[in-house]
Amino acid sequence: MSMKKLSSSVVRLAHGAGGVMQEELIQFITQNITFKNVNKGIGLEELDDGATIPLEDFEQEIVVTADGHTVHPLFFPGGNLGILSVCGTVNDLIMMGARPIAMTSIIILEEGFSIDELEKIINSFNFTAREAGVAIIAGDTKVMPRGSLDKIIMATTGIGLKEKHITILDNNLQKNDKIIVTGSIGDHQSALIGSREGLNITSDLKSDVGLLLEIYNALKENIQNNQIHAMKDPTRGGIAGALNDWANKSEVGILIDEDSIPIKKQVVAISDMLGLDPYAMACEGRALLSVSEQMAEEVLEKIKSTEIGKEATIIGTVSLENPKRVLVKTSVGGTRFMDMPLGEAIPRIC
Repeated sequence: MSMKKLSSSVVRLAHGAGGVMQEELIQFITQNITFKNVNKGIGLEELDDGATIPLEDFEQEIVVTADGHTVHPLFFPGGNLGILSVCGTVNDLIMMGARPIAMTSIIILEEGFSIDELEKIINSFNFTAREAGVAIIAGDTKVMPRGSLDKIIMATTGIGLKEKHITILDNNLQKNDKIIVTGSIGDHQSALIGSREGLNITSDLKSDVGLLLEIYNALKENIQNNQIHAMKDPTRGGIAGALNDWANKSEVGILIDEDSIPIKKQVVAISDMLGLDPYAMACEGRALLSVSEQMAEEVLEKIKSTEIGKEATIIGTVSLENPKRVLVKTSVGGTRFMDMPLGEAIPRIC
């Protein structure tokens, strides 16, 4: 079977950056895969935060997610590659409404990589997995010749369980849902930018990288009752990418109130300095939720009762007007589109 070609003749950094170009690359890679789900569960066609494997004789299903981690620098304000690898994987399971139970780990190392740095990364990885109550059950380690890899790459698979009736999906937004964000946006990418050599940016900002397990535990009842229709962690592409993904898959319009979006002044300053869109900047310890209108305030208060979600706020509403578009009510009273990012301007953020 012939494959639909990419618009570019070579792979570019933007193809892995959470925007339009990454979607194009994913479609190119997956277009000729024949079997894309198991037992009619969620699979590659849905391109959600994970996939499901319904168990035929049980009320539960297995949830699986996979992630590669190439962050640079390896150690950044508030975290490192090891912490990031666990949080990114566990949070993706939670975004599907699943209870995380296990992980696998693949580590690819460049010859000459510092054993001291490796020890710090692995210790952080193990500590964060233990904090999440997640077992590390399998893995693989490879060493590449010097110069053929930039220090280290980690790849993980997450495994969780959820009940079959729970339908927290990107295509499940419903009219009048309220959109909640669990904390300030763009902290992770801004902290990473500030720690990179050559940019000469000084900031006290720390990455928001963290486990969303506390929020999951606070919302178990609402998850069980399907009062939360969708959840997504706005990593690559930021909230702009995540919200546009929802609007497209659910065929709804989303109206965001700009004044309600929690964003630190340091993030705004770094964005302005480098000409970046703060709404497209990655988070690693935040979640977006689409919640039924009747339950939105209750869900919000539960999130705010947690340490990681104490700055949560309602930032928007779902409607049937302007389907597949995200609009922003601006501070000056106008309305503009929040478009899907083309690709990430600063690579290797997660």
